Amino acid sequence: MIIGVPKELKDNENRVAMTPGGARSFVAAGHRVIVQTDAGKGSGFSDADYQKAGASVFSDAREVWSQADMVMKVKEPIASEYTYFRDGLILFTYLHLAPEPELTKALQASGVIAIAYETIQLTDRSLPLLTPMSEVAGRMAIQIGAQFLERQNGGKGILLGGVPGVLPGHVVIIGGGIVGTNAAKMALGTGAIVTIVDVNPDRLRALDDLFAGRVQTLMSNEYNIEQAVSQADLLVGAVLIPGSRAPKLVKEEMVKNMTPGSVVVDVAIDQGGSIETIDRVTTHSHPTYEKYGVVHYAVANMPGAVPRTSTLALTNVTMPYALRLANHGFHQAILESDALSKGVNVYAGHVTYEAVATGLGIPYTPLASALAK
Repeated sequence: MIIGVPKELKDNENRVAMTPGGARSFVAAGHRVIVQTDAGKGSGFSDADYQKAGASVFSDAREVWSQADMVMKVKEPIASEYTYFRDGLILFTYLHLAPEPELTKALQASGVIAIAYETIQLTDRSLPLLTPMSEVAGRMAIQIGAQFLERQNGGKGILLGGVPGVLPGHVVIIGGGIVGTNAAKMALGTGAIVTIVDVNPDRLRALDDLFAGRVQTLMSNEYNIEQAVSQADLLVGAVLIPGSRAPKLVKEEMVKNMTPGSVVVDVAIDQGGSIETIDRVTTHSHPTYEKYGVVHYAVANMPGAVPRTSTLALTNVTMPYALRLANHGFHQAILESDALSKGVNVYAGHVTYEAVATGLGIPYTPLASALAK
């Protein structure tokens, strides 16, 4: 198989879908890897590093896409890349299709086999290819929130950890999954007061044990969320329903009641956002906007700001699945791996992941049915 690795085009997206070590693994297995010039530069990998690993380097993105049997990316393609789509091409990347109707239509119309990192799921319901980026984004949410709480960045001018004689800041995290847990770890490390809101009482018990009672836990309901949000200096949206749009749990009126200079970081923005006042996606170049006196941060590719760490963490988990696809071919690979089959979002023009179809209001075709057609 020929595996293509184009350069990422999103604003300040410096991650790359394959390290030179990954390229070497593909070449050792008898495959060919073609990488676009400078694709790895932002993560600290030179073209020469890929060439030493046995990959070929092409300057033109079209050449990479056109020659590849499988294209590996980090983020979903942008509109200018839709022209590269073609029937039978395997696209293996984060897709987050529920809030992306135009991308979904383009994938359907072209016949691309679209496999989403974020919906590959193990029998224990864990999401192995989403987990490392959730860990990064959760930890970054506190780092970023602390920065924008500084007065010169529009915040109320508080130090999350406080100092002796001065109360620390209050971090409220909506969602106690991977993102929320990692955000809590970082927030506790600063010395902040931390509240985690989640709908699952068993998860709240587990978090209480994990943090030895150092976090406040709250059952998720509208009243509790309203009370917690009103007290937050930093509010982190960390809600995930695999493949679906994030539910809007924090209402506009709740944000209005936050004190001026508070900060909202919505990590769920790539699934549409869980906070009603997050009404646009921001970028690393222009990461925030103000609404009701509250600083809103809504960057959809947060881990792209720390690409070295993120690329290494991501490729640690994507490579086994990518090698399975290359070594066995698409059909055999998904027959042998139920986890990988759950990653197939679009096949032969059909949307084969139910939560995506529901989120977009379009017909859903089970993968088995699509394969049989």
